[in-house]
Amino acid sequence: MTSTQTPRDAALVGIVDATTDAVSRDAGNARALFSATGDGGDGVTSHIRIGDHEVLSDEPSALGGNNAAPNPVEFALASLLSCQVVTYRFYAAKLGIPVDDVHVEVEGDLDVRGFFGLDDNVRPGFGAVRLVVDLKGPASPEEYQRLRDTVDEHCPVLDLFRNPTPVTTGAPA
Repeated sequence: MTSTQTPRDAALVGIVDATTDAVSRDAGNARALFSATGDGGDGVTSHIRIGDHEVLSDEPSALGGNNAAPNPVEFALASLLSCQVVTYRFYAAKLGIPVDDVHVEVEGDLDVRGFFGLDDNVRPGFGAVRLVVDLKGPASPEEYQRLRDTVDEHCPVLDLFRNPTPVTTGAPA
């Protein structure tokens, strides 16, 4: 750990170094599989299992739900937000750019005409997403811009939002 590196940053750099070493020994070590399963509850509520975690997804009452939990598009925005925080922390540590705090705000525009099939020219997903990241710390604006550019290149969920991902759908065999 360097004199300006926090224990958190030193731990993150250790993870990056260990992963880099494992992948350099065997490219197969780079592959990870993430999964979730779920069941529909009453109405539009979903009970979701992600690894050891259980989460609930619901819709606001205006869309037939009980507003008991975030809805799926809110989870998508939350996923983007949390992935940004993680990616900023990892790359700040990796690049040696000191960051005291990362504050992220994200919002998305959704036109329900696409979801309800009222206009085939309107996509059912977000038409636009805006992400604002406020970095606090002693680094220069140039260092923070370098960090922003790096995070924009490497954030997995930002990549999902920006680029088409092949998805297959089907029924169990």
